[in-house]
Amino acid sequence: MQRKHWIIVTAAASLLTIASMLFFFQPAFAGSRWGADYFPNVPLTTQDGTTVHFYDDLLKGKTVVIELFYTHCVDSCPLETARLAQVQKMLGDRMGKDVFFYSISIDPKMDTPQALKEYAEKYHVGPGWLFLTGKKEDIDIVARKLGLYFDPDLNRDGHTVDLMLGNEPSGQWMKNSATDNARFLTVLINQYMNIGRKQEATAGKSYAESPALKLHSKGHYLFATRCAACHTIGHGDSIGPDLLGITSVRDRNWLTRMVSVPEELLAEKDPLATALFQKYKQVRMPNLGLDNEATDQVISFLEAQSAALAPEPVAVGRKPEQAQPR
Repeated sequence: MQRKHWIIVTAAASLLTIASMLFFFQPAFAGSRWGADYFPNVPLTTQDGTTVHFYDDLLKGKTVVIELFYTHCVDSCPLETARLAQVQKMLGDRMGKDVFFYSISIDPKMDTPQALKEYAEKYHVGPGWLFLTGKKEDIDIVARKLGLYFDPDLNRDGHTVDLMLGNEPSGQWMKNSATDNARFLTVLINQYMNIGRKQEATAGKSYAESPALKLHSKGHYLFATRCAACHTIGHGDSIGPDLLGITSVRDRNWLTRMVSVPEELLAEKDPLATALFQKYKQVRMPNLGLDNEATDQVISFLEAQSAALAPEPVAVGRKPEQAQPR
């Protein structure tokens, strides 16, 4: 039954990818109505305190990636931001030149420019990525025009886990999951940057030519899609701690709660959760919505991966250099 479910999920993901690419390859059209007559030109404020106008300064003539978020979100926002930070790194020096990221707060009352600046620094945000606040009514107008508005009373997060990719000159816009695979998002964004530039668009490799993700279990899949934006296993600290050997040094019940309901541990002022929160620049670990089975699968993957990467013990009486190679 579980294998059947995995096949269905994989097939569904493939169909969604194909549908997205079909939407993308619709031809660009001249005189698009998705321009100055459609988008509002409301003022917004960046994390540096600079006033910008939504259409004139942020959209006009640009390729953009836009998401809604807020800094004290405990569910999807930290993962969304970490995922975009991965994409930012993959895009390299095209950021701020060929493509621009905009993260717009849906809670401008709390998210002052200073709060946004501190949040951006935690995720190593570079040139070309602005965090924006403004009047609540103006942000609501922007969200509705982008198709990202969501009734905040319908879920705890207050918004959907979506972003908009847009090429304003061509009028091409597409909604996509903000937590999608970073490599796939990067390829999509590159395609959008190359609309109308046929020579550049055909010069690069397609997504189909990219190395396949080797996911050997459901736990591996969950780690790759939900955790790897902030954590590594054996490659050092990232936004969050390196998780190599975590199952050996943490109580299983505590680890289960940290994976499934991290916000509850912080609310309870759990000493270890609080210490980690402070150590890693107060970046909140998101509630990923994992049920008991999924949580166990993630922890089992961490355990197996740590065991596979652990150095083999040296037999008593044998010098270290005599140990057999792995």
